[in-house]
Amino acid sequence: MAQLNFDANTVEPNTAFDPLPAGKYLAVISGSEEKITKAGDGAYLELEITITEGEYKGRKVWDRLCLRHPNSKAVEIARGNLSAICRAVGVMRPNDSADLHNTTLLVKIGCRNREDTGELTNEVRGYEKAGSQFSAPGTESDVRHPVSDTQKPVDDNSPPWTRK
Repeated sequence: MAQLNFDANTVEPNTAFDPLPAGKYLAVISGSEEKITKAGDGAYLELEITITEGEYKGRKVWDRLCLRHPNSKAVEIARGNLSAICRAVGVMRPNDSADLHNTTLLVKIGCRNREDTGELTNEVRGYEKAGSQFSAPGTESDVRHPVSDTQKPVDDNSPPWTRK
């Protein structure tokens, strides 16, 4: 038990957040922590990413880079993502994950359905240097700032003609 001495009448309640619309966002890595996998057979770097501009300024997403794991493909993917982050923030040889913090970069965020609940959730799909373009269709003007309701994420299982 914990003694709270709290009055909910004096604080506005938080509301649930919907996932961010899929797109490119200017952001910073605002935190990082190495964690052990559930199975205890490896470790991953959990990155806290904070959106820095637009309607979603201040919102956070997380990415996990599985840097030590028995599955060599998972490690290969994680190392490739870490290389993209290093290039995006201009730190080619970080000694500590904190060396990657607080430098603006472009983060590509997608949406997917969670396997356990089926709910729509965000996932990081790529990193680039701020001011650059992803190789995917679109231009720098596609970086998400305020968006309209028509730009909200669409379930990937929807018919192609309803996707944006």
